[in-house]
Amino acid sequence: MILNFKKIDKNIDTIIPKYTDIGNSGLDICASLSDDVEILPNEIKLIGTNLCAEVPIGFEIQVRPRSGLALKHGITVLNTPGTIDSNYRGEIGIILYNVKNEPYKVKNGDRIAQLVVSRVEHPLISLKDELSETNRNEKGFGSSGV
Repeated sequence: MILNFKKIDKNIDTIIPKYTDIGNSGLDICASLSDDVEILPNEIKLIGTNLCAEVPIGFEIQVRPRSGLALKHGITVLNTPGTIDSNYRGEIGIILYNVKNEPYKVKNGDRIAQLVVSRVEHPLISLKDELSETNRNEKGFGSSGV
């Protein structure tokens, strides 16, 4: 499989997502900014990457937080995991949320999220009058223990 990326503005210096180590599951994706972006406490900002992706049919890209950014700075991806569908060709934007009580500055080239490529199944959909029984059945939240 090949995952193709395209720069939206070829004149902007943009870092192509990459695996920083051989065993990593996620590609690091970086901010592509003309000016720094400050995220205030409890604020949400959409951070541009200047990149589009051509995700093969049968796959998706999941957008996930970077653990170090979350632990050290309280910056997380709000809708985690976000999904980039195979039919989307627009700019990849990363929705960052600042959970700390101090502002955080995102600079051009900062690694801001991870992209994980995953297979997607499209099952046949069926409406039934009854579903199979399980030990849990309709027991909800917390029913399997602590």
